[in-house]
Amino acid sequence: MLTAAAPDRRYVPPTVRGNAAVRGIVLVLGLLVFAAGIVSIYESRLGLAPWDVLNQGVAEHTVLTFGTANIVIASLILVITTRLDVPIRIGTVANALLVGTFTDLLLRIPAIEGLHEHALPFRIGLLVAGILMMAIGTAFYIGAGFGAGPRDSLMLGVKQRVPFRIGAVRTGIEASALVAGFALGGTVGIGTLAFVLGIGPAVEASFALLRRSPLSSD
Repeated sequence: MLTAAAPDRRYVPPTVRGNAAVRGIVLVLGLLVFAAGIVSIYESRLGLAPWDVLNQGVAEHTVLTFGTANIVIASLILVITTRLDVPIRIGTVANALLVGTFTDLLLRIPAIEGLHEHALPFRIGLLVAGILMMAIGTAFYIGAGFGAGPRDSLMLGVKQRVPFRIGAVRTGIEASALVAGFALGGTVGIGTLAFVLGIGPAVEASFALLRRSPLSSD
């Protein structure tokens, strides 16, 4: 008798141990680390992640700040996902509201505002650190078990309605955000390519580290 193959644990998010309060703290911490990663890449001035290219492009043509544009776009995605019959959980809403809020708060800190004035090697370090922080933040907020982020929910909703693999769906969504953001003047550069190539392996490594940590219930 044939049995279904077990999923590859490298790609399965670990679950954080503890009650709802503990996991809530991990959720918020993960979103803060994720926002710090966005800010680190932003201050590198080497190119943004695809969705942040869109956030920056929208901010340049409106009265919105970079972080507020993140909130507005994430909230619009939530509206779309509800129409796609994707369940919205508290973690999804927290992601939509807190990442942009934390981003703006961090960008207002004087010591952070001037990081882009450093030499290129330092800014490359900011880029690498930003990718790693976004990966770690992703592992934390997903591992908290309160639901995926708005963009992940959109991916799942679209996948339910098209005959394409989920990787192709995600690539199409990311590419659409990137093209729209670039058309609006968002920053695309070597950092954008580094993010696209590096975020997957970095998230995989973050899942593995979290699974081996005392925080994991796996």
